[in-house]
Amino acid sequence: MQYTLKKSLGQHFLKDEHICKQIVAALQQQPFAQLVEVGPGAGALTKYLLPLKGFDFKAVELDDEKIVYLHKTFPAIAGKIIHADFLHIDPPFEGNFTVVGNFPYNISSQILFKILDWKDQVPVVIGMFQKEVAMRVAAKEGSKVYGIISILIQAYYDVEYLFDVPPESFTPPPKVMSGVIRLTRKQTHYTVKSEKAFVQLVKMAFNQRRKMLRNAVKSLFLPDVLADPFFNKRAEQVSIEEFAALTFKMGTDDSHLNANEVE
Repeated sequence: MQYTLKKSLGQHFLKDEHICKQIVAALQQQPFAQLVEVGPGAGALTKYLLPLKGFDFKAVELDDEKIVYLHKTFPAIAGKIIHADFLHIDPPFEGNFTVVGNFPYNISSQILFKILDWKDQVPVVIGMFQKEVAMRVAAKEGSKVYGIISILIQAYYDVEYLFDVPPESFTPPPKVMSGVIRLTRKQTHYTVKSEKAFVQLVKMAFNQRRKMLRNAVKSLFLPDVLADPFFNKRAEQVSIEEFAALTFKMGTDDSHLNANEVE
């Protein structure tokens, strides 16, 4: 049975068996009782996940045609597919579950932010991204690619860049290198005034990343706080720990701000 590729869904299907086995090997380094695959597509990875024992499995797929293909090709997947957009579903399991996938490139960052909403339930994520995105997620302060996604993910997860995946591993080959990363939930979190304050501060700082921090975030702090020489830094020079600590110095009344103003 054939299937068609849909550019609108950011589809690049993994065909390299060796890469599939590497992803599964990385997945098996940590125990899990429940597993969610995001975007199984034509089942390159699913083929290796279904025979594994000892856990409940669900796959989230939006494309009708791929769902028909998966059912015909892998009868064992019956009852395990959630036909939906991953970005708009409730948690697929109660309790903890691991997430794995060759993530659709056009929504890969949004997938990570969705997982952040579920961070209390998701101890481990192993995902394939465009290498540029993977490097941004893993970046440390001082790096040119360190930014909002680096901080918001690393505030809750340790990020490990596992390996490169070349374009020829896919059909059709993307124009860029890909990379697989692993997120492992931190045992201890940074202390922040509130998650909302932390997100506001980080987004506002990086919305004007070329400016000194003092100018980028001046609406969040009282003038005497902004006088501190620390605010001479630019956002990319500020560590996650420092951003967390700054939330406690934010003006007492930040209720006039809403999320839309710092997108």
